Amino acid sequence: MLRDPAHPPLFAALLRHYDELVDHIRRRFGDPHLARDVLQDVCVQLLERPPAGQVTKPLAFLRHVSTHRAIDRHRAESTRQTHTDAWHADMGGMGDIGASPDVADAIAHRQTVDRLERSIAALPPRCQEVFILHRLHDLPQQEVAVRLGISRGMVARHLARALTLLAPELAALGEPGAATTGPRETSS
Repeated sequence: MLRDPAHPPLFAALLRHYDELVDHIRRRFGDPHLARDVLQDVCVQLLERPPAGQVTKPLAFLRHVSTHRAIDRHRAESTRQTHTDAWHADMGGMGDIGASPDVADAIAHRQTVDRLERSIAALPPRCQEVFILHRLHDLPQQEVAVRLGISRGMVARHLARALTLLAPELAALGEPGAATTGPRETSS
C-alpha cells in the first residue's frame, strides 16, 4: 500500500484520471509508452518525495508534474540519441577503410560502443539519468543532485552502480577511470 497517507487525494486523482493523464502526455510527446512510464515515475516521485504543502487542485498538479517529468525523459532520450549519433558518426566511413589491419579494430570498437549503448539503456532509469548527466554532459555531482532533486550521496551511489555495471564496456573503450568502480569527482 501507500507509504505516505498524507496525500491520498493525489493518488485518488491519479487513479481516477489515469487515462486522461496518459492522453495528455501522449498528445504532447506522441508516445503512449512514454506517457505510461512518466506516470509511473510520477507515482514513485510522490511516494519518495510527497509535496510539502496541501495540493488544492490534484489534477492540475499531476498534469504539471507529469509534463515536467515527460520533458526530462524526452531530453534524456534526445541526449542519448545525440551521443549515439555522434558515436556512429565517429565510426562513419568504415566501409572505405579497405582491408587494412585497422578494420578489425574499427569493427571491434563499433561493437564495444554498441554494447555500451545497450548497457546504458539497460541501467535503471535514475541511474541512467545520473550517469548521462555526470559522465556525458560533464555536470558536477552537486548540479546533478539539484537537477534531479536527490542528495549528492544518492548521485554518488547511482554513479558507482552505473560504473560497476558499465565497467567492462568502459574499460574496452579505454575510458579514464573505468578500472575503478568509484565515480569521478568534479567540483562545482
